Amino acid sequence: MRPGRPLVFAHRGGADALPEHTLAAYLRALDEGADGVECDVRLTRDGHLVCVHDRKLDRTSNGTGRVSAKTLAELDALDFGSWHASAATLEEPLEDHTRLLTLDGLLEALRGCGRQVRLLIETKHPSRYGAEVERRLVRALHRHGLAEPAPASPVQVTVMSFAALALRRIRNLTPRIPTVYLLEILPPGVGRGRLPFGARIAGPGIGLVRARPGLIPALRAAGLQTYVWTVNDDRDLEAVVAQGADGIITDRPRFVIDRLADAPEV
Repeated sequence: MRPGRPLVFAHRGGADALPEHTLAAYLRALDEGADGVECDVRLTRDGHLVCVHDRKLDRTSNGTGRVSAKTLAELDALDFGSWHASAATLEEPLEDHTRLLTLDGLLEALRGCGRQVRLLIETKHPSRYGAEVERRLVRALHRHGLAEPAPASPVQVTVMSFAALALRRIRNLTPRIPTVYLLEILPPGVGRGRLPFGARIAGPGIGLVRARPGLIPALRAAGLQTYVWTVNDDRDLEAVVAQGADGIITDRPRFVIDRLADAPEV
């Protein structure tokens, strides 16, 4: 990536090519050159953080019911990848394409990938476990030596949420971890650069950016960074780059990396 280009984050590991939140997806995104990856975390009934986006299991596994009502062992017995179109190219299911990924497993993989990686972790709310999600997350970061950011750390962690109270909990528990306030609509004051509880990065959805083309420049003028989700096509990519986005969260990291590499110097 040339200096001045936005960071490229693989959304759920790069959910276009391989099943989302699987180890195979994350390893592929890193191999393709993504600057970082993004994951969603939910808490299981027995207190483990797992990388799953939806509250319910139906869309991305062969299970049913809520993630929060299952134990880790129950979730580990499910198939989280055979639903994806990529499964048709495999002679037989591979574990890293189909097995549930825990946050601990993802952190281990990123720490061992041989280069520095940025990791965006979204805590999902509302949750029946409330603040325990952030408490367990910070404990996990401490276990892996990632709760105190350092320039030489193999994994640079940023926590994201649509829930302002989740950002406050992170700030209280580990104040040096950067936070992103995710936006689907524009709350009062945010467009003028006021983010809650010390967040310095705004995370607008691409739909909001389309509706308010002056939003990214306004946030930048207020001294804030912007990470835009989920950018998957040429038109949106050109727009957010032209407006000065600092990070691009995409299901198609290879596509975005190639387009940015081919773009003229600015």
